[in-house]
Amino acid sequence: MEYAYVAYSEDRRLVKGKLSATGEEAATNLLSYGGYQVVSLKQVVPFFNTAKLAAAFSQIKLREIIMFSRQLALLLESGTDIVTSLELLQSQVTNRTLKKIIGDVASDIRGGTSLSVALSRHPRAFSAIYHRAIAAGEQGGNLEIVLRQMADYMERRVTTENKIKKALTYPIMVVIVAILVIGILVTFVLPTFVSLFTAFGADLPLATRLLIGLTDWLNSYGLYLMAVIAVVAVLGFVYIKTPAGKYQWDKLSFSLPVLGRIFLLNELSRCCRTIALLFKVGLPLPEVMAMAIHGTNNKAIVEVLTEVQWALIRGEGLARPMAQRKLFLPLMVQMVGVGEETGNLDNTLATVAQSYETESDDRTSAAVGLIQPAMIVIIGVIVGFVAVALFSAMYGIYGQVEF
Repeated sequence: MEYAYVAYSEDRRLVKGKLSATGEEAATNLLSYGGYQVVSLKQVVPFFNTAKLAAAFSQIKLREIIMFSRQLALLLESGTDIVTSLELLQSQVTNRTLKKIIGDVASDIRGGTSLSVALSRHPRAFSAIYHRAIAAGEQGGNLEIVLRQMADYMERRVTTENKIKKALTYPIMVVIVAILVIGILVTFVLPTFVSLFTAFGADLPLATRLLIGLTDWLNSYGLYLMAVIAVVAVLGFVYIKTPAGKYQWDKLSFSLPVLGRIFLLNELSRCCRTIALLFKVGLPLPEVMAMAIHGTNNKAIVEVLTEVQWALIRGEGLARPMAQRKLFLPLMVQMVGVGEETGNLDNTLATVAQSYETESDDRTSAAVGLIQPAMIVIIGVIVGFVAVALFSAMYGIYGQVEF
């Protein structure tokens, strides 16, 4: 940060200037070391901050945080001090926003701040789960191990998200191509045939009459239909953004056929991974549950986790309150009970997470396997109907026209 100062020099002259420092206290100390007596000190806030503008449009990818965590762990294990390690990583990072954040973290640590506190000042790059795990690693003296565990945790999340994206890419592309093909047929091909049919004045088959009637209706009311759909979509989007709407949408997502189970498995596996990781690094269970709640965006999961957290604080443990809520599947409840009895909760939950991730992958592959042929059949029926309507009309005209 940049500060403008007014101060007295050692020969009692009044001087003005600017300097860069991590905070107001650090700026005052720098001026004092230089022999200046501070009169006023104000942070300079530029009207047009190019750094903030670049940060707003520069996204920090999770892969970059994973690489940062692994490299920092490697440097610390080799005996390099934390500030030097951060400076080395800063020189290698290509993302400008992350480069600046690493520099700020190094400056904070030079000023006496711990790594976890310095990271917590940059929530865009480092989540609450991340810096709390780092804090536990600092207290336990196993910071390198925690950094690697966090990297593994984030890497599993990225892998799961990529699998879902890849599975949905093909069906989405097929739908887009199908809409384009049907749009071209109805917009450009059909009007030409309609003009031909009208010129001959022949009786048209039922399929052709239906297709022409549907096209005429869309030409007359298509804009109104699109407007209604747009209004409904906007209202639905606005409602989902409200707390009540977000809760209802998240709850409904678990009830969807085929996909509902996949969504639930993904949420529970992420929850299990979070609890296992934070419990393993040594955080107390109530705080672990708070971090698990903070780590999910699904309001239905947030609700049941909050209820479990309060039951845990009352001394009921984890397995018992989980068993009373339907969103927690039997395997998770049973393994949590085993983990509580044996004191091995992190390993049992990691096993549950692995099981749920495997089941989610299998169900996602099966769902995509069902979606693809179903879409091909639906598209084939629509295109076939258009083709039959056109060609049956042509054959009908040939049969009715006398040459």
